[in-house]
Amino acid sequence: MLGLRGLRRPPAGILLLLPFLPLLLPAAPAPHCAPYKPVIVVHGLFDSSYSFRHLLEYINETHPGTVVTVLDLFDGRESLRPLWEQVQGFGEAVAPIMAKAPQGVHLICYSQGGLVCRALLSVMDEHNVDSFISLSSPQMGQYGDTDYLKWLFPTSMRSNLYRICYSPWGQEFSICNYWHDPHHDDLYLNASSFLALINGERDHPNATAWRKNFLRVGRLVLIGGPDDGVITPWQSSFFGFYDANETVLEMEEQPVYLRDSFGLKTLLARGAIVRCPMAGISHTAWHSNRTLYETCIEPWLS
Repeated sequence: MLGLRGLRRPPAGILLLLPFLPLLLPAAPAPHCAPYKPVIVVHGLFDSSYSFRHLLEYINETHPGTVVTVLDLFDGRESLRPLWEQVQGFGEAVAPIMAKAPQGVHLICYSQGGLVCRALLSVMDEHNVDSFISLSSPQMGQYGDTDYLKWLFPTSMRSNLYRICYSPWGQEFSICNYWHDPHHDDLYLNASSFLALINGERDHPNATAWRKNFLRVGRLVLIGGPDDGVITPWQSSFFGFYDANETVLEMEEQPVYLRDSFGLKTLLARGAIVRCPMAGISHTAWHSNRTLYETCIEPWLS
């Protein structure tokens, strides 16, 4: 035992205390593990909850334990129901989820569903939405010939669809609720029972309250891209739209922004608007593209 020669044995009292040292020393701080906020997903036209199985998988992988609710309402052809009817139905489904999440929730709303969600943010007085993620949604309206429109109105082209959409009968179809013909602006403003109202483009008694409600949102995340193939113009996903010459005016050039009619300008001023353009993604692939998820969605699901 040459290596131990000269060492002194600790006093007996110290030896008796050794088993209790862990109790006497201050405990190391526990890592912060705040639970992730619940996520609510609202589908688009002719969709169902099944379309979002990949998105659900991505969220479970990157944010394990997150409570994700993909609302299974107005599926398939039922998604053609008037949007105010859908707002009421989705609102009844969303309210109890919000009530159980005092820390707030996230909304991921795809295509037509993004307009449903924006209306929800306007009409719900006490919503607690942290991030509203608008996934390739025609937020300023739609003006383009798509397969959906050709199936629904086979004898009409975009140039004359206003004759149907701006009639009381046409406003019974969800697509017509956000049909926005830049060549017939007066008809749009007078006939639109949905988009012109939530945009604050037409006076109504709830305009001030709706604007206040919309501004409760913590963050507005806008996602879209030039290869979408359905949203026309694609900049509508970022609140851009055509003028009467079919030149796209960006969000900051739109009258609804300049007048701050429902709160866009205020949100941008406080740094609450995030724009995430992505090229190379078609309309039906936004909710299944992993790169898009990691770049534009996952960072905001705190």
